[in-house]
Amino acid sequence: MTDDTADVSPLRVFDAVKALAFIGDLSMGQPTDHSPRTAWLAARLAQAARLDAPTLDAVRETALLRWSGCTANAAGFADVFGDDIQIRVAMLEGGSDWAAPLQSLGGAAAVLSPLAQIHCEVAGEVARMLGLPRATETVLRHIFETWDGGGLPAHLAREAVPAPVFVVALAGDLEIFSRTYGVEQALGLLAQRADARYPRQLVEIAARHALRWLQELEHASPTDLDAALTTPHMEQATSAELIADVIDLKLPWMTGFSRAVAATAARCCERLTTDKAAHARVYRAGLIHGIGRAAVPNGIWNLNTRLPESAWEKVRLAPYWTSRAGKQAGALHDAAELASYAYERLDGSGYFRGVSAAALTPEARVLAASVAWVALRSARPWRAALGAEAAAQALRAEVQAGRLCGEAVDALLAEGAPAVKRPVSAAEPRARLSAREIDVLRAISRGASNKEAARELTLSPSTVRTHVESVFRKLECSTRAAATLKASAMGLL
Repeated sequence: MTDDTADVSPLRVFDAVKALAFIGDLSMGQPTDHSPRTAWLAARLAQAARLDAPTLDAVRETALLRWSGCTANAAGFADVFGDDIQIRVAMLEGGSDWAAPLQSLGGAAAVLSPLAQIHCEVAGEVARMLGLPRATETVLRHIFETWDGGGLPAHLAREAVPAPVFVVALAGDLEIFSRTYGVEQALGLLAQRADARYPRQLVEIAARHALRWLQELEHASPTDLDAALTTPHMEQATSAELIADVIDLKLPWMTGFSRAVAATAARCCERLTTDKAAHARVYRAGLIHGIGRAAVPNGIWNLNTRLPESAWEKVRLAPYWTSRAGKQAGALHDAAELASYAYERLDGSGYFRGVSAAALTPEARVLAASVAWVALRSARPWRAALGAEAAAQALRAEVQAGRLCGEAVDALLAEGAPAVKRPVSAAEPRARLSAREIDVLRAISRGASNKEAARELTLSPSTVRTHVESVFRKLECSTRAAATLKASAMGLL
């Protein structure tokens, strides 16, 4: 973080991982305890298979983070299937007809391979940024490989695949299939995948113990799960900025949005109180206020027309899911609870609670004004970004209408609107990108194609392609999502 950003105490890696697991489960259309339950089952399976302690730790960490690349390829899934969440539900539940639309597009492998590459590269980067062991990073970069070599992204087979890949895949299938179809049918489905998705030996171990494990799991409390899943590396410290960046990957046009909200809210709060704890709470709430967006399909967020009521019902629940995340994410509880008030309004017209002025703290009012300000100043599928004066007029109109707090808006706009400052991770070295490369990176990070970036920057498409290749080489990545994630941490976006 920069010196002028609110001072926020370090966050335990385990709490950040739990928040990322929550986001991943929402993205995959799963119950929000799916990843912890999968990790618990995976740990028991690894123990029964007599895997060594470092491998067992990699299993726990991987199981919690295996969906951490889901926001990064949500746009790609939405482009192909329409609903990026429901298609993932069908895939996980083993439905037979989900791939039918892909035949006209060259088949499942052709369509899914680039999506898997995005997911795996981002998940691996997440592990690296959290300071987890290289072994965990490597497993996540190959999380969709299979025993028979038919997996993605590298088509590795058998012993060439890190063992935790198979353990986590089987545990995840057991958790989903037993919940969806019952234990007996779940074991039958696992048997069908033996020596294809994972080795038969693991399936046989699971078959012997699954019923007992699932019964034990039903009686395990959240505290029990935390104790069973925490590894030594997850006891280290990190920050919440990575969570914000993973949230914003879901919608390319929201790149940097959560960091901007956090910085704006903290600066606004500084003008209203000298309480540094309040500054820190508002800052962290700004970072994670968008957690619940993962539960809403991209197609809804991308609509450029008035939302139908059915879509609004899902949007209104986004801050509800943010609140729920706090109840599972340990040290992020208070920040998530405050964050869930980001869309409430003084007159009771906000969501999800629909509460009015008496229930809104000064910090909640600052956060609401800051979210509105940054949104108005940002381009959206349905409108262009507003200039500073037009955005200020819109905020003041909201005050006049009784929806936003006048004191918060006055503080936000005092001496001109606060500059948007994006904190830089001290752990991420700055890549030596040229000014033009940064311009190109900013354009493509927001979803622009090479041709669109060329028009925007008055360059030729071939020049843009050359810059993109250079950016990827310097950032040591191969996908736009991973480049965006790394560049955000470096303060380049």
